[in-house]
Amino acid sequence: MEIFKRGLVDFIGEDELVKKLKSGKKLNVKLGLDPTSPDLHLGHTVILQKLKQFQDAGHQVILIVGDFTAKVGDPSGRNETRPVLTDKEIKQNAKTYADQVFKILDKKKTKLVFNSSWLGKLDAVDMIRLASQYTVARMLERDDFKKRFAANKAISIHEFLYPLLQGRDSVEINADVELGGTDQLFNLLVGRELQGDAGQDRQSVLTMPLLIGTDGEKKMSKSYGNAIGISESPKEQFGKIMSSSDEMMWTYYELLSDKTLVEIKKMKAEVSDGSLHPKKVKENLGKEIVARFHGENDADKACEEFNAVFSAGMNPEEMQVLQANPKTPLYKIIVDNNVLKSGGEFRRLLTQGAVKLDDVKIADANMLLHPGTYVLKVGKKIFLKVEIS
Repeated sequence: MEIFKRGLVDFIGEDELVKKLKSGKKLNVKLGLDPTSPDLHLGHTVILQKLKQFQDAGHQVILIVGDFTAKVGDPSGRNETRPVLTDKEIKQNAKTYADQVFKILDKKKTKLVFNSSWLGKLDAVDMIRLASQYTVARMLERDDFKKRFAANKAISIHEFLYPLLQGRDSVEINADVELGGTDQLFNLLVGRELQGDAGQDRQSVLTMPLLIGTDGEKKMSKSYGNAIGISESPKEQFGKIMSSSDEMMWTYYELLSDKTLVEIKKMKAEVSDGSLHPKKVKENLGKEIVARFHGENDADKACEEFNAVFSAGMNPEEMQVLQANPKTPLYKIIVDNNVLKSGGEFRRLLTQGAVKLDDVKIADANMLLHPGTYVLKVGKKIFLKVEIS
């Protein structure tokens, strides 16, 4: 039971869960993910790792891809109405989810379902009946709705339906446990109530903290530009881990690492007394994360490449960051950002072999870069971080 409780913020229905575990029941453990973007990030893996703990203990993990609820848009934690995705966008995003999720979960032991298979069959009468199970006053108890209502910001009627639809998912699969972030607590509790109304045992609710992004301020999200994607290259993942603050490093250890709390406490003490350098601790975390998604060889290589730049006298945290789109030629990125005075000067350095992209010499001033993050060395002293999106 202790392993299930590690890192939790909320644990609703603990006594009920203990009773089920003592009975030897194989639990239905639910996690819902709406395919609102094509890539998962480390923030998602906080909950996926918790789900894996239940899976390793022999319970049935049920992963619900919210292809129907994605059309509504989860209002949790939002200060404005979320834009509605098209069917094409949802379908494209959903395709990538399974492959990414199974980098953590055991595919053979995971039940993957799409909630459109039951929610898509609801007619108008069904939706009205579902809506009748909750009042507007109860919905306005939600912190995000309450703030928007007080600020006279729009709350669309369809947003009230989202918690009910998510709760209906729990009824459909008869969930014993539902996992989510702290911003999901209201939705998860609605699921408990709907199950009770349906005559089912109420699910236990476990919430995990929201992972703060690399900016150290907002929750990790691709839309905030502070996410570390699980499908990103080893170099990108490692570099972003290394660019995080020492304070964030410990949070990442506690929420992302397989290290025990005792081991983490020991490392903290060693850093405090000076026997262990924070950079080494951060390197080990970066290698652990990269190895999880790409393997140990790629993790070691990413660390070596990072240190090659670091030892050249340029701390990657201090690099000038250049942002551009994939259609912008490299020379134009350089000139537009006033790195060099002209494209001619850049071409001269290219001819001299004095320009390296990720430690590889390049010669084409017009080259186009794919989306991602790169380290560009121009001459002997100019190091740049180029972000293409």
